[in-house]
Amino acid sequence: MVTPASPPPAEHARVPCAVVTPAAQQLRILLDGTEQVLPHDEFERKVTAAARGERPPLRAKFGVDPTSADLHLGHAVVLRKLRAFQRLGHTAVLIIGGFTAQVGDPSGRSATRPRLTRAEVDANAATYLAQVRKILLDDPLEVTNNADWLEPMGMADVLRLTARMTVAQMLERADFAARYEQRRPIAVSEFLYPLLQGEDSVAVRSDVELGGTDQTFNLLVGRDLQAAAGQDPQCVLTMPLLEGTDGSAKMSKTYGNAIGVDDAPAEMFGKVMSLPDPLMVKYFRLVTDLPPEQVDAIAAGLADGSLHPGQTKRRLAREIVALYASPEAATAAEARFDTQFVDRSVPDDVAVFDLGDTDPWFLPSLLRASRLCASGAEARRMIAQRAVRLDGKVLDDEELALPRAALRGRVLQVGRRRFARLG
Repeated sequence: MVTPASPPPAEHARVPCAVVTPAAQQLRILLDGTEQVLPHDEFERKVTAAARGERPPLRAKFGVDPTSADLHLGHAVVLRKLRAFQRLGHTAVLIIGGFTAQVGDPSGRSATRPRLTRAEVDANAATYLAQVRKILLDDPLEVTNNADWLEPMGMADVLRLTARMTVAQMLERADFAARYEQRRPIAVSEFLYPLLQGEDSVAVRSDVELGGTDQTFNLLVGRDLQAAAGQDPQCVLTMPLLEGTDGSAKMSKTYGNAIGVDDAPAEMFGKVMSLPDPLMVKYFRLVTDLPPEQVDAIAAGLADGSLHPGQTKRRLAREIVALYASPEAATAAEARFDTQFVDRSVPDDVAVFDLGDTDPWFLPSLLRASRLCASGAEARRMIAQRAVRLDGKVLDDEELALPRAALRGRVLQVGRRRFARLG
């Protein structure tokens, strides 16, 4: 589990920014791609004062609940903005929600989240940290776990928190209001979640908190709780939600439209190439390391026709794969993409799956065992979508039993990017 960092002293004793960047340039970088900054003038004053050495570097907070084992590029949007603060010499404060993940964030939900056990949360947190390290710099960075200050709270502490807000204020949240009007259940624990997240801001004395647009209500609660605790209230910076590969729904593994931070380079490249063209500029701005002025130039080139959409999307795919793997992996992934979709042949590096002693193989079991599908449910869904092929022939019967002898040496395929040679 995470080794907790000690909360900073009240006087914010810190060294000045290691990177001296003019305030105007800092604001250009930090505001690029953001959805909203609240209060905007207060944020500008804080950044300007830090850039001039009139106050210590900002403490930029982001909390992430380890509710699953994997991060995707939607999560990375906020993490990358947090890294932008780091590059300018400000301190990134990453809070792993070891306690809040067990409560469940109700943001954007139409139903109560299932409760997770501490063991499930701890297991997910371990994988989160490994993936987060692909994005954030090692320094200046503080990583802590909100279980350290939320678990010891007693009933008196909880009542103190709940007294800070009214039920009417909670029902100002769009998702709560919709569920209340539709007579859908709202657990009392869900009302507590924004207060617990706000208490995190008090514990780490954050100057600015980052989140997605669906987190605005929770982030503003943090301002209120800091003011009640006698602290300088944090500013709130929200980032747009990133659409997934379908081009419409918010990126989510649940929707099957996610590009995972840990995806294999070839799979990542292929998924980016499947994005609708109108999303390219947004991805360049939110998911790559290109500076704002270069993204502006790409947007202008696509608009006036001087840039070819197909070649621009290839550049986008290379940029993203290079960030999470390496430039060499990006080049290899592009070559593999051309083999599959330009030359229309099976890639040379397809892994061999040993059929073992099983005979016959039922199709969903084979897809799961060969790791072409993560679960039996996904396997059945892919079969129903006619996305499963054996040597190019569609297999659409989930009850299909395949003799082992008839499978050896053949290529099993799911979708356009997943292959296994059967042996």
